[in-house]
Amino acid sequence: MFSASKVPALMIQGTGSDVGKSLVVAGLCRLFRDRGLAVRPFKPQNMSNNAAVAADGGEIGRAQALQARAARIPASIHMNPVLLKPESETGSQVVAQGQAVGRATAMDYHAMKPGLLTRVLDSYRRLAHGADLVLVEGAGSAAEINLRSNDIANMGFAQAADLPVVLCADIDRGGVIAQIVGTWAVLAPEDRDRVAGFVINKFRGDPALFAPAVAMIEQRTGWKCFGVIPFWPGASMLPPEDSASLSAKSKGSAEGFHVAVPVLSRIANFDDFDPLAAEPGVRVTMVKPGRPIPADADAVVLPGTKSTIADLAFLRGQGWDIDILAHARRGGRVVGICGGYQMLGTAIADPDGVEGLAGQSVPGLGLLQVETVMERSKIVRRTQGVDANGINVQGYEIHMGRTFGPDCSRPMLILDGQADGAVGADGKVMGCYLHGLFDSDPWRAAFLDRTETQEWEGAVERALDDLARHLARSADVDGLLDLARIRPS
Repeated sequence: MFSASKVPALMIQGTGSDVGKSLVVAGLCRLFRDRGLAVRPFKPQNMSNNAAVAADGGEIGRAQALQARAARIPASIHMNPVLLKPESETGSQVVAQGQAVGRATAMDYHAMKPGLLTRVLDSYRRLAHGADLVLVEGAGSAAEINLRSNDIANMGFAQAADLPVVLCADIDRGGVIAQIVGTWAVLAPEDRDRVAGFVINKFRGDPALFAPAVAMIEQRTGWKCFGVIPFWPGASMLPPEDSASLSAKSKGSAEGFHVAVPVLSRIANFDDFDPLAAEPGVRVTMVKPGRPIPADADAVVLPGTKSTIADLAFLRGQGWDIDILAHARRGGRVVGICGGYQMLGTAIADPDGVEGLAGQSVPGLGLLQVETVMERSKIVRRTQGVDANGINVQGYEIHMGRTFGPDCSRPMLILDGQADGAVGADGKVMGCYLHGLFDSDPWRAAFLDRTETQEWEGAVERALDDLARHLARSADVDGLLDLARIRPS
């Protein structure tokens, strides 16, 4: 059994996906850091196309970047050593310790896990060095016993790293008693014994009325309740883990500047739009499949995607290409980010089969006079610069492919001294490779035709502080810290 010098550590696993474990870990990171502890977040395996670029140059899940921010430290590739980026219903790109190492079907990936566990434990060892506390987040559900063999995401990692476990359950989706007791029932005895307790998340109403249910769960499982955490509205200010969290409804103000974002089947880095949704007088509609792009939109923003060619076909299958072209003819603004930028051009070629069939070439939407050629090399970097008007921007790039053509003579941005993106002749259509574009308060103000906007970075910091206070009020955080200090073996 592996041990990182018995550094205090605790693993938060979930009874399912989207139960709130990412934010619970983020809140605990901020809370314990503000108590003076050197806290490190860690997630052995993540599956998400919502990625970030770590300070040491590789890709990790966006949730771990947020948790690092909550802990007031730079994000590292070792905080999320295995990242799976879905490209189809059956296959994903595998990123190990920040670098893409290939593609795998679900069956192929299962065979890769023993080798990946070595890298996961290496990252954990590196991260734990010098830490006062490591907070580990599981993936999906702890009850996925069909995946227990060679598991590196939940109980397999907890056993390998010798960690105590607390389950996070979501009462908002219903059936919370069954979530927890059912997990207890299906776990193997050695995994069941590793679980010390549970928290119930997203509670609405009077906790006193739920007290008998808590007692019943404790009696049936022998696990301790470490808190019933009320629903926290501030979650909308922080990036969700994956696209399952995206609402089909509009976010932000009921009226005002209207931004429409089509939700592609492999949408990536969709938190790009959170600063817009949080802006007073701005409405962001995440357009789900089967719905038209709203005709009253002031701007349509095409988001990033893990599979540009496949999602361009998906976009056309929804009829969104017709809606976007009509919007552009009416003089509406269109912005493409990363894969969305590639879609705006006249063609996308894939000579080496980077995204599938080698040699394929498909027509783009034709709103920008540019072409994209997919290439095997992947660009992953943080960058900064200015737009054509000298407004400062900063963010990160994660993409494959090179884009060129006449409209690139009007670059949308200059990043680290190099031209990036393109602007159409009428100035209404533009695209670039920079994620985090809307985080820039001055650029967001210019996009919205305003003189000023709210300060986004400060709003995120306030949200993390509020989350920490929220957990301090409702969870037994001292009990959780004591549990982290008492390792199971």
